[in-house]
Amino acid sequence: EERYSERVYTIREGETLELTCLVTGHPRPQIRWTKTAGSVSDRFQDSSVFNETLHIAKIQRHQGGRYYCKAENGLGSPAIKSIRVDVYYLDEPVVTVHQSIGEAKEQFYYERTVFLRCIANSNPPIRYSWYRGRDVLSQGSDKGVEIYEPFFTQGETKILKLKNLRPKDYANYSCIASIRNVCGIADRRVVFRLTNKTAPASIKLLVEDPIVVNPGQTVSLVCITTGGEPTPSLNWTLSSGSLPEKSLMKDGTLTLPAIASEDAGVYSCIASNNVGNPAKKSTTIIVRALKKGRFWITPDPYHNDDNIQIGREVKISCQVEATPPEELQFSWLKNGRALRSSERMVITQTDPDISPGTTNLDIIDLKFTDFGTYTCVASLRGGGIPEISIDVNISSPTVPPNLTVPRGKSPMAVREGETVELECLVSGKPKPIILWSRADKEAPMPDGSMQMESYDGVLRIVNVSREMSGSYRCQTSQYNGFNVKPREAVIELIVHYPPAVEPVWQEVRQGLGRPVAMNCRVLRAHPSRVLRYEWRLGSRLLHAGTFDSRDDTDYTIRSLVREGYGEYTCDIINEVGPGRCTFLVTGKAYPPEFYYDTYNPLWQNRPRVYGYKLQWTQMNPNAVDRIMAYRLGIRQQRWWEQDIPVEGNIQKGELITHNLTELIRPEAYVVRLTPITRFGEGDSSTRVVTYSGIYCRALILGCSKNTLLFIYFTSPVCMCVMIVFVWLSGFYMYIETSRPRKEGDTARLLSPTFNVAPKNPHSITSPPAYCFSFYYHMYGKHIGTLNAFVKQKGQSTSDAGPVWSLSGNQGDRWRQAKISIHPTASFQVMFEGIRGPGIEGDIAIDDVTLEEGECPDPPSNRMYQASSAGNIRANEKPSFWSQTRAVIMK
Repeated sequence: EERYSERVYTIREGETLELTCLVTGHPRPQIRWTKTAGSVSDRFQDSSVFNETLHIAKIQRHQGGRYYCKAENGLGSPAIKSIRVDVYYLDEPVVTVHQSIGEAKEQFYYERTVFLRCIANSNPPIRYSWYRGRDVLSQGSDKGVEIYEPFFTQGETKILKLKNLRPKDYANYSCIASIRNVCGIADRRVVFRLTNKTAPASIKLLVEDPIVVNPGQTVSLVCITTGGEPTPSLNWTLSSGSLPEKSLMKDGTLTLPAIASEDAGVYSCIASNNVGNPAKKSTTIIVRALKKGRFWITPDPYHNDDNIQIGREVKISCQVEATPPEELQFSWLKNGRALRSSERMVITQTDPDISPGTTNLDIIDLKFTDFGTYTCVASLRGGGIPEISIDVNISSPTVPPNLTVPRGKSPMAVREGETVELECLVSGKPKPIILWSRADKEAPMPDGSMQMESYDGVLRIVNVSREMSGSYRCQTSQYNGFNVKPREAVIELIVHYPPAVEPVWQEVRQGLGRPVAMNCRVLRAHPSRVLRYEWRLGSRLLHAGTFDSRDDTDYTIRSLVREGYGEYTCDIINEVGPGRCTFLVTGKAYPPEFYYDTYNPLWQNRPRVYGYKLQWTQMNPNAVDRIMAYRLGIRQQRWWEQDIPVEGNIQKGELITHNLTELIRPEAYVVRLTPITRFGEGDSSTRVVTYSGIYCRALILGCSKNTLLFIYFTSPVCMCVMIVFVWLSGFYMYIETSRPRKEGDTARLLSPTFNVAPKNPHSITSPPAYCFSFYYHMYGKHIGTLNAFVKQKGQSTSDAGPVWSLSGNQGDRWRQAKISIHPTASFQVMFEGIRGPGIEGDIAIDDVTLEEGECPDPPSNRMYQASSAGNIRANEKPSFWSQTRAVIMK
């Protein structure tokens, strides 16, 4: 419901939020909660997103915003209402100090000024106040002090400016942040001591920069403070993210045990004491590493020939990724012996800016004696890291690669779900790595990547799916092979799969003697030729045939008989297998749809029982045979059933009513409704019927030394607190006036707060009315006073006058009091028992109710007899209470 154009609900951070949507409509609408036009299912429990009530435990500030309740039942446009949730919070304030010194150059004064800035995160905006010692500082109270709020801070900071520091300015300064106690959030205070020694933090790193280490070493970074008042706090950060989990920090020293390559980065020590800017010093940790060694052969670049030939030039290139790159060094071997650069064997190292970590061996005027195995060895000057060796064989068989597809391997036909191997034969020496990719479209490979590597030329695909059909390209890589134009080949993959059909499953509801038509259609299949079909009822073959030009098949029942009910299947088959349509033909009636918007469904409301007007419509009543009756099931502790006969045909949309009687209040009941036809029972619908009045039912939990009594009320009261002495409980509640109680002692029984919004929005009055009623027993010559109060929000107990009061002996009988109340705000009800002059003055109360609406009748004359004075017992109690073992503020 939405009574105002802008609805705002405020809540304190960390509390539980419950938003309830009151929805009407038939059939009963489906409800979904969203936040700021987006889904909230990723932030809250899925069970709450689709309920009338959205439940958010321990709400956080980022969860504030506008929440939308969307209801739809398939008729018309969805109904949408919204409410804005404002989460209130107040963080601890922080005071930072900044100092400016004006120099007497072109100025006419010398000024040493200090700024104290107080800042905190909050909602709503903060009001700040400053104290020096115990004295309040306000604008104009001290000529040496200015207080201002820069406009760009939107009230989130307050700056205290101390001009030309004086001796009295050295003191304790308190900043108090307040949001005016909204939602019970107390003010926050922070204290800063300003002295003539106050100074910003300064630090020193006792480490080198950079620090180059080997994997597995332990590294300690030492940071010390060299100044600052108050004493700065030290913290370490890593530029690339959070510190390694294994890191240890103590007194400014950061220890990284067993360091690894992923731990490398820029580490910064930050010192802060909220005076001036934080001090920061950094160092870089470099972890030595060698990885990804590879080579390639480049034939004579001056001749258009990809082969290695005697008398021409050939170049061998070797590349390695090194950290740090400046420590990388290469050496070359030929047949295991060191090779030095010469006029014919030229060893060079490529410019790091062009191709980092690369060395080249140029063989000029290749001779037979140059054939052999050349080894490129990469290492780091610092040592501690294993070398990487790459062998390249140069000989007469060294030839560029060539790719071919074996005969019969393209196209490749395979059944869906099987494993297939696509093969490209690669020749040449050395053999390069083969790269596989899709040739027919920009699509990922089976492993999800755009390219896969193969060292033997075979691509193995497990559990082939129909989406994998298409062309695949195999291509030589320039690494670990010849630096020549890539060779490539294409293989076609064809995936066979059984027919995909629709509908996969369909329910057909039909009455006896009526026709039934079923249709099964092919969506796709491979191969699509020679398709045949088979219609069956259970295991019995009904009809079979083959497709010609059509892509669907029909089966019709002209007049349905009882034996015709059951599960029909249509299998459409190719050489791979069948695709199946399934039709369940049934005479079950559709479920009834309960009507939840019945006006005043509580039609019978006696003191101990109530009646409920149950209403429903029938979904698609003409789809099957006539509904002859409904089977009504009701469960409170166990199920009991009865049949409700139906005369004539039910029309679509017809509202059916059945009165449930003698329901014990305030109990809830599960109601199940099942339509019955000649076929038998149809689909059931279930709902819960609850007592709609405000009704208090209490169970005693504990009592401590006759000073405090806690009671749990199932709806909606939750606790009562006794002052001076207590209400005692048996099958009612009473005050015990025996010693040590004395005249004038008071016992009070207090409920929690009730909201004034009624459960039935159509019954809203201004202000709303409630009937507050109870039974009382006041018998004895020392009877004092019984008062009933209604305490509204904002009132103290003393401010709320009694709405009902009675004193003195009223006879040995139970009497009923009824009071119509008209609260204008949230309220509590309270009983007050005051002891009279002697011990024969026990006062008892029973059967307290609070219900919507004016009290309809004057107090009832119905009375319950009691036993002798001073020792009240309920000899005659309504059967409802004895059955439920409830205590109603008794």
